[in-house]
Amino acid sequence: MATFLYKLGRLAFRRRHFVALIWVALLTLAGVGAASAPAAGNSSFSIPGTEAQKAFDLLEQRFPGMSADGATARVVFKAPDGEKMTDAAHKATVEKTVKELSDGSEVASVADPYEGNAVSKDGSIAYASVSYKVSGMELEDSSRDALETAADEARDAGLTVEIGGDALQTTPETGATEIIGIAIAAVVLVITFGSLLAAGLPLLTAIIGVGIGVSTIAALAAALDLGSTTSTLASMIGLAVGIDYALFIVSRYRAELAEGRSREDAAGRAVGTAGSAVVFAGLTVVIALVGLSVVNIPMLTKMGVAAAGTVVIAVLIALTMIPALLGFAGRRVRPAGEKSKLLGGGRAKSAAKPNMGTRWASFVVRRPVAVLLLGVLGLGAAAVPAASLELGLPDDGAQPTSTTQRKAYDLLSEGFGPGFNGPLMIVVDAKGSDDAKAAFTEVGDEIKGLKNVVTVTPAAPNKAGDTATITVIPDSKPSSASTEELVHAIRDKGSDIKASTDAEVLVTGSTAMNIDVSQKLNDALIPYLILVVGLAFLLLIVVFRSILVPLKAALGFLLSVMAALGAVVAVFQWGWLSGLMGVEETGPVMSMMPIFMVGVVFGLAMDYEVFLVTRMREAYVHGEKPSQAVVTGFRHGARVVTAAAVIMMAVFAGFIGSSESMIKMIGFGLAIAVFFDAFIVRMAIVPAVLALLGKRAWWLPKWLDRALPNVDVEGEGLRTRSDAGDEDRELVRA
Repeated sequence: MATFLYKLGRLAFRRRHFVALIWVALLTLAGVGAASAPAAGNSSFSIPGTEAQKAFDLLEQRFPGMSADGATARVVFKAPDGEKMTDAAHKATVEKTVKELSDGSEVASVADPYEGNAVSKDGSIAYASVSYKVSGMELEDSSRDALETAADEARDAGLTVEIGGDALQTTPETGATEIIGIAIAAVVLVITFGSLLAAGLPLLTAIIGVGIGVSTIAALAAALDLGSTTSTLASMIGLAVGIDYALFIVSRYRAELAEGRSREDAAGRAVGTAGSAVVFAGLTVVIALVGLSVVNIPMLTKMGVAAAGTVVIAVLIALTMIPALLGFAGRRVRPAGEKSKLLGGGRAKSAAKPNMGTRWASFVVRRPVAVLLLGVLGLGAAAVPAASLELGLPDDGAQPTSTTQRKAYDLLSEGFGPGFNGPLMIVVDAKGSDDAKAAFTEVGDEIKGLKNVVTVTPAAPNKAGDTATITVIPDSKPSSASTEELVHAIRDKGSDIKASTDAEVLVTGSTAMNIDVSQKLNDALIPYLILVVGLAFLLLIVVFRSILVPLKAALGFLLSVMAALGAVVAVFQWGWLSGLMGVEETGPVMSMMPIFMVGVVFGLAMDYEVFLVTRMREAYVHGEKPSQAVVTGFRHGARVVTAAAVIMMAVFAGFIGSSESMIKMIGFGLAIAVFFDAFIVRMAIVPAVLALLGKRAWWLPKWLDRALPNVDVEGEGLRTRSDAGDEDRELVRA
């Protein structure tokens, strides 16, 4: 592989105009496609194989005019202190608002609060339910504007009016902190390279890669039902790995220049060696992201595949566009150790001394046991909160307190109880029952006898009379453990009811769907770990030609991801540092967070493993002792890996400023996971373990050594290549 990539790097260097033209054309094509395509909305959400989804599908079949997947809104009214919503003036205002809302072309129905018993017992709060014919992602802006205009008019009449539901859902904003993250990445690159031009190359190529990836997602959003969160994740991952991959190749190029090679040969060797590591690091990220499809949640699968596509683009750009841009830059990209005049270059050099990476690695090699114990115990302590992990999906109660959705949620809780925001819909399929009406009545009576139930509405059958819906209001909020226990209790009762009446009882609604999603994700976590870690383990055996090094990499990853989950629990569930992170409401951790972190963090963790340990492997293969190879690997790779980790942390941390709680949690979780993995696992635990193992770290059974393909990540094949003629060609170009 190293030889092939070496030739590719030299070709891209020589044909740089052609290579640059191709990537600019791809960016333009993707941009035109995105500009002409419909805007991405909220992706349709389905969970195949769950009871909640089965009930939802049954509703669409038995209640064809119900618009079960249509957007909904709750317009909540509150009277001024000392007054009631039943007062004549307030009643007239509400009825006028209901009439205005009913005029919308996309509105299916509007429930009058006074006809539907939607006024609180104390008379201070009432709500009108609005159902739409289309889903939230298809809802036109004119319908949202009409909803907000009607609310404003009611406010002008003296009422407090807030709007809940999914009708007002918008694309999440990431805030200015994302720009700050990119700015920090730029500063780190300048410090690392000592050159503004060299620092700008990784940023430029990463932005182009993300531009192509995100524009392609936007162009295909309507056709493939991709939600707005999909492009956010792709930009987050693509930007981070795009900068890192380019950083490693530019760094290796400058190191090759420092050894006296011509610029074309240095570009080829940089792509042949660091590029090989980029390919395998990218493969581990792609495996982890595409592997999310085993969970069988379409939305998660689409997010993973889209992000994986952006990673593939980042790898291809690093292998082709970086050497092309290095060709354009010429002598302005200096050898390693030289700085531009603007940043202090040209001054007299002090006597050479070991860099920080060398000194740190030497320290670890001398005291491996102490470093190993300290690292493991530190990560273990950080992982302790993970034992209290509670999972759930965010609802309007997790929105910032400044939003109208959150205010509506709080008003409904105040007037009707916390469970009112998470009603359970019971679907009774009595098609196989001899007495459907009796079955409907029995279901209602059985549910009324359960704990934590406030209200059970009468059964509402369809026209055929073989299916009915019953609404159950719990006494606890949607994300609580008590509500989850109630859902399981109703389903347990359903088994008994089916035995006696042949009627099937299904529980659905957003709350039940969230519970089923959490369970599905929990059930898929172990198979997903086995698949992703197993495939990556086999890949790393090929890369490192060792059994113990990939095993150590996998165990170190488990330590870092558990510690990161512990940090997420401490901030988002326990509330530690919540004010600093902008977390206005603590509660359960997003149910897809553990499996998502496992996928993304594993891929990123293997990036650092591949980049750092391949340098050690390269030194060992070329004759150095195991302990010295560890030091050599750190001398060449520690500075770059540190810079890459800081950049990735800055990019991920930039998403903490998002208005969407899910994006905020993902940004924090990935940033802290990169910190744990890069600076504790890869920088401390890895060299300590390799120092303790010695030559055994690189042991591989002979039969397996013969069976494995030789991918030559270390660039051994390039050592035999002659540099004859390179200098002459360089002089001609100069």
